[in-house]
Amino acid sequence: MAPTTVTAQDPAVKSDDSLEARIPPTCPANVAEILRRAWAHDLAALKPLLSVPGRASVQEPTTGETPLHAAVRACAPENRSNSNKTTTSARTSEDDDYSGEKKARDVVYELFMSGAIWNDVDSNNETPGCLADRLGLRDLYQLCLEAGVRAELLFGLLEGYEELESEDGDEIMEEGEEEEKEKEKEGGGAGAEDGQNDGDKAKKQEDGDVEAEPEDIILDSDPDRAFVPPQPAGGRNVKSDEYLRSELTYDKSKLVDSSQNGVMMAWETSIMRASVEALLPGLAVGRRILNIGFGMGIIDGMFAETRPSKHHIIEAHPAVLEYVDSPDCKFGKEWEASGPTEGAYKVHAGKWQEVVPKLLEQGEMYDAIYFDTFGEDYSQLRMFFTEYVPGLLDDGGVFGFFNGLGADRKICYDVYTKVVEMHLSDAGMDVEWRELDVDMSGLQKEGKGEWQGVRRRYWTLDKYRLPTCTFMG
Repeated sequence: MAPTTVTAQDPAVKSDDSLEARIPPTCPANVAEILRRAWAHDLAALKPLLSVPGRASVQEPTTGETPLHAAVRACAPENRSNSNKTTTSARTSEDDDYSGEKKARDVVYELFMSGAIWNDVDSNNETPGCLADRLGLRDLYQLCLEAGVRAELLFGLLEGYEELESEDGDEIMEEGEEEEKEKEKEGGGAGAEDGQNDGDKAKKQEDGDVEAEPEDIILDSDPDRAFVPPQPAGGRNVKSDEYLRSELTYDKSKLVDSSQNGVMMAWETSIMRASVEALLPGLAVGRRILNIGFGMGIIDGMFAETRPSKHHIIEAHPAVLEYVDSPDCKFGKEWEASGPTEGAYKVHAGKWQEVVPKLLEQGEMYDAIYFDTFGEDYSQLRMFFTEYVPGLLDDGGVFGFFNGLGADRKICYDVYTKVVEMHLSDAGMDVEWRELDVDMSGLQKEGKGEWQGVRRRYWTLDKYRLPTCTFMG
């Protein structure tokens, strides 16, 4: 089924990558200085400008250019050519290219270490990684990829963090925090430093006791970062509870919700077929199968063809469950009754978070498990394979999922490939990736081809990485 966090990207970005176009004369001087230093790969001059939090991720107000974009874009062939015109005849163009890219790597690395945001988009809807990929700059792309992985792993840790509380309900503070909070209350609140409020600072500046701060200091809240990135046609993301309350519409090519979000589409069929072949090598007969997320029933129809000894399906949406019981679907009551033993074939109604613990209590075990839900973020997939798959998957079993993580753009897809691989390893699982070609002939344009009648594209890539997960050892 479709992933829910998407940002549609034009597959054929046409961009003016010149310095004049990306850092126009209207750019605020303080922002322009940082961007131009990054563009020139002048690390010595750039470092002092990054001393204040937020400076590494400033954005040009109209083009959305960040220091990362500038450092990468300066390596575009036309920009290197312009730079080479000023070099001495004793140096070759190849020497200049090598020197320029090495300096660019140093600057990009420094920006990331100073807090630059890896997935900021510019007015072309490109992240720095997208830009590096378009320009064929593999080393810079790799730096963006590594930064994205670090950021997503850290985000995952912070998302799971719960603030400790004392027995009486008060938050536990580190030594000195309580004193600092009292200073804030007495000295002007969160904006105060060392117990001084703004009035204290101003008076001391007038008296000459402290040096006045430069007017061009850029902080996280600086209005020059108020660039509005291009918005996807689909608007806000769908959450699980909203999706479960929505009405669904079936036709032969797609399943959409009441907002025309694509829940599942027929173009995924080839991916489903390859997934079944990976989960059931040789399309083995008589295996025990669990599928989470019925949707259009594409993969369950393929599973059924293998005549499994057990075939359990978990589905939460009332409209899908109604469809399952209709004459148009072959997975209703008659199918359940056709199982080799009582309860061998069953559609479990409800959220998997509620159903799966019951299956564990009943001692159910499976040879193949597939996970493909809608309206849930990555944290739910991770929770499933970390907390539940180890108890459900029998020895020698195989686990798979629809890999639509970050499928709106290549850099995000690559980042999540690395992240999920690390998390699977933490859960005691190996993953093998098989890269499949995706026929993009009907998937290129928003609202056309396969996307006609669908609110937004949730897939923009010509390659699909199919995961096959097994227990280590």
